[in-house]
Order: sequence, then C-alpha cells, then structure tokens
Amino acid sequence: MIPLLAGAGPRWFNIPAHRPFVHDLARGLFDALAPLGPQALSQAVVLTPTRRGARALADAFIAAAGGRAVLPPQIRPLGDLDEGEPPFEPGELAINLPAAIDPLRRRFELIALVKGHEKQLGRDLDASAALELADALGSFLDSLQIEEVSARHGLADLVTADLAEHWRVSREFLETALTAWPARLHELGVVDVSQRRVALLRALAESWDRRPPEGVLIAAGSTGTAPATADLLTVIARAPQGAVILPGLDESLAEKAWAQVGEQHPQGAMKRLLERAGVARRDVLLWPASDTLDTAGRWRRRVINEALRPAEATADWLTVIETLRAEGGSDGVDPIAEGLKGLSVVTARGEEEAATVAALLLREALEVPGQTAALVAPDQTLARRVAAKLARWGVGADSSAGSALAGCRCGGLAALVAKAANDPLDPVTLLAIAKHPFVRLGLGPEALDRRRAALELHGLRGPRKTTWQALEAHLRRKASDARIEPGAIEEALRFAAQLRDALTRLQTPYADDTARPAEAARSLAQTMEALAADERGDTGDLWAGHGGEALGRLLSGLMSESDGSPAVSRRG
Repeated sequence: MIPLLAGAGPRWFNIPAHRPFVHDLARGLFDALAPLGPQALSQAVVLTPTRRGARALADAFIAAAGGRAVLPPQIRPLGDLDEGEPPFEPGELAINLPAAIDPLRRRFELIALVKGHEKQLGRDLDASAALELADALGSFLDSLQIEEVSARHGLADLVTADLAEHWRVSREFLETALTAWPARLHELGVVDVSQRRVALLRALAESWDRRPPEGVLIAAGSTGTAPATADLLTVIARAPQGAVILPGLDESLAEKAWAQVGEQHPQGAMKRLLERAGVARRDVLLWPASDTLDTAGRWRRRVINEALRPAEATADWLTVIETLRAEGGSDGVDPIAEGLKGLSVVTARGEEEAATVAALLLREALEVPGQTAALVAPDQTLARRVAAKLARWGVGADSSAGSALAGCRCGGLAALVAKAANDPLDPVTLLAIAKHPFVRLGLGPEALDRRRAALELHGLRGPRKTTWQALEAHLRRKASDARIEPGAIEEALRFAAQLRDALTRLQTPYADDTARPAEAARSLAQTMEALAADERGDTGDLWAGHGGEALGRLLSGLMSESDGSPAVSRRG
C-alpha cells in the first residue's frame, strides 16, 4: 500500500483548475510509486476520458522521469475499452457482446430508415437532407443509450393536441425508429457503439465490485457524465488501492452556492457525480502539486469561480468580495487584482479580427522558449481561422477536435474532383485541380509547368467553354496566331486531353444523374490516382500521412459499407 492511497476508501482527489492536470497527476504517481521498484509503476492502471488524454499523460510520465528509462503505467481511455485488452483480464467477463456497427454503415442504414419513412409520407428527400436527418436521429439514439433511458413510452406525452401537425409527424417517426432500429441491428448481428460501450463499462464495474483489483487503479479527469461511467468511478474509488481524481472541482464555493449549482453550471457534472457516489465535497482531498503553488493562478481561479456563481447565490457578492480580500490580506496581496493580473479583454469587430488577435497572441507566446499556449474557442469555425493564420508562420496548431479532412491537401483534391463530377469544365475548379500539388498526370515537373501554364493562358481565359470539344476547338482556332509562342497550343491541347481522360471516368457511375455511393467513391479514388500518377505511375504522397490515411479509410468504407444505400446525385 503506497502512502498516497493509504486508509480506507473511497478515495476522491481533486486537482484545482489552475494546476497543470496531467503533470501533477504524473508527478504525484511517479513520486509515490518509483521508490517501490521498477515494476510498481508499470503495474498501475490509469483510466483517462479520451485517447488524447492518454497520450498527454504518457508524455507527462516521460517528463516526470527526467530522462530516466521507466516503464509507464497502463494508460487506457474509458471511451475506447476493449474486452480483449487491459484492464480486462482474460476470461474475467462472462459476456458475449456482438460487434459494434461500423459508423459509416450506421449512417447509411439510418439514411435508409429516414428515406423509407419519408417515402411512406409521399415525400422524397435528397441525399444531403436525408444525411442531416439521419445524423440527428443517430445523436438522439446515442443520447438515449448513453443515459440508459427508454423514450418509447414517454414520446406519447411529448406532443399535445394544440401543437403543430409536424410535431406529431416527428413523434410518430421517432416511435417508428425506436422500434425499427433495434430490429435492424439484430438483423445485422451488431449493436450501436455507444450501447456496446455502456455494456462494457457496466460489466467492468460489476467485475471490479465483485473482485476489486489489488494493484493501483486510478481514474483521472473524468466527470462521470454518463451513468455507467459514474458507477464505474464509484467502484474504482472503493478499490483497495483505487482513487478517482477530479479535474477542477471548486472546493472554495460556499455551501449555499454549491447547493444552487444546476445541470448547466460548469460544476454541475461533478456535483451530480459526487451525489451519485454519496461523497460530500468536503471529503474530496487535494492531490499533491508538482511544484510550488502559483499564487496568481490560485486567485484567478477563485475570481472566475465566484463570477460563475449560480444566479440564485449572487445576493451576497459584496460580502464575498470582502471575504476574498480578507483571505488575501494574509498573503499581502489584493486577490482580485492578483487574479486579474495579465488578463486582457479584446473587443473584436468581427470573427476575422478575433482570429487575427488570437493568432498573434499565440505566436507571441512561442517567443519564450518552453512556453506553451492554448486557445479555447466557442466553435470550430474560429479555431480553424486561427489555425490557418498560424500556418502562415509555420506554426502547426494541434486541435483537440481534430482537423477537417477538407483542410488537408488530399482532402482538398478530393473535394475539387467531386465538384468536377458535376461541372468538369468550370474554369476555376479545373485550374485548381491542375495546380494542386498532388496532380502530375504522368508528367515531370518542367513539362507539367509548361502545359499547365499554356492551358491557363490560352484555354481557360475568356468566355467559358461548356464541353471538352468546345475547349479543343477554341485552342485550335488560336493555333494560327503568330503572337503565341510556338508549341504552346499543342502543349495546351495535350494537357486538356489528359485532364479530360482523367476526369471523364467520374461520369461512369452516374446513370440518370445518380450513382450508388460505392461506385461514386470508387470512381473518385481512381480519378485521384490518375491525376496524381507521375511518369512512372507512382501516386506519391496521395494516401500518405494522417489525412491520406483518413481519406483512404473513408473511401474504402464507402465502397464496402454502403450496400443497399440510396443513390446520390452528382450535384450533392
């Protein structure tokens, strides 16, 4: 038994919001376990909310080791557990769960369900509208499964007689979906990902409740928003060497204000978790800090937490301010001034200006060696703008939400080629394809530059051409113009023919202006490879890197998982 986890459980800890969470966690565990021998750390199990958190914690353990060779703990994300891998033991769980449905296959199945219902109503949805409704239905089903509630019987009271007709239609559709979707999953022999994850968490909690692990078991960073996760955390906290470490629990908020914290409050999830576990906030211990306490950070946390008080508990704000200043008096500081030190408010005239300011501040922070900086944005649009501005300075932004596939080079080419399926002679699209860094059309760099420049100058300027024949005729009419460099028209004609041959295959799957998703994806992949091939037939980096791999998985999934899905139009 290590001293940090000594004493009877349950053990609940907190790392304050102003502290570096993963660094404090790694340092605390390392200091507690390293003196016990090289195996002590590697035998510990740490559960994090996400894979990203698991990677960050692994890096923090390397930093905590200070360059020494160590075996890190077994770090597993709660959201990506597999019954065949740790922390599960072989044969430990007497469960036989069906496989999870492929996410792409699920979307197509839900699209078919949506379109089938609309057809019964005498309506026909296009592919984009059906996809939007299918995604909304998928999110609704996920929320029911994660919260472990059944809405089938509650839907009858959802719509009263005095509401609009479309509300009744929506209710009837949801009632149909809640019956038809489980039946379809059973027919396919699979279950939803969220349903399977909940079942795994429940099975793990039941197993550990029966036979608690004897080794060090830590759940860190989770707020237990899902009931299955909350119950697993409760079991972990009771294990012989188990502990739950909360991220930023507000321990200083007055009890009266704490009682007013609701579901939408930033502390709402942790309050609900503690209540479900039967743990009082005062019983949550402070996790040891990795270095000297940051006074400014501590007071900033207090000021922000007080500013986020529930509205029902703000009547005594003047008293709270006096109390804060009295607490700071012992340190010889004004806690409010100290907490607001270095904090700036910028009122931007628009999103573009806000992105510019944020990018400049982030770039300025990098001038200090070893300093890190982060952007917390209300939406991905602003985050993408900031990332684009940072990229101009050669700074790569690591977004917690991931990167849009269309933002990488291979994704950009795929979007252009898909657009060309509907309008291959659009000069803007055609020129963008021709100038894309992956497009080589079997040519060397010099020949590619010559032919591309010739086509742009002599073929794509002026009145728009609606067919490849019209483009060829336009170029041939210019052949006798003595002002044009000799051979330029021939270069343009050859390049136009190469583009035509590569892009024409896009039209093959479309019969009556529609195509099956699998065939459309196959023709898209083949067209991209034809465009990207060099003089040796090598497609280079088209499918390389995270973006290329993601695009390859997407197209492969479309080819293999879209059987029976509705046809799509080339117009989107």
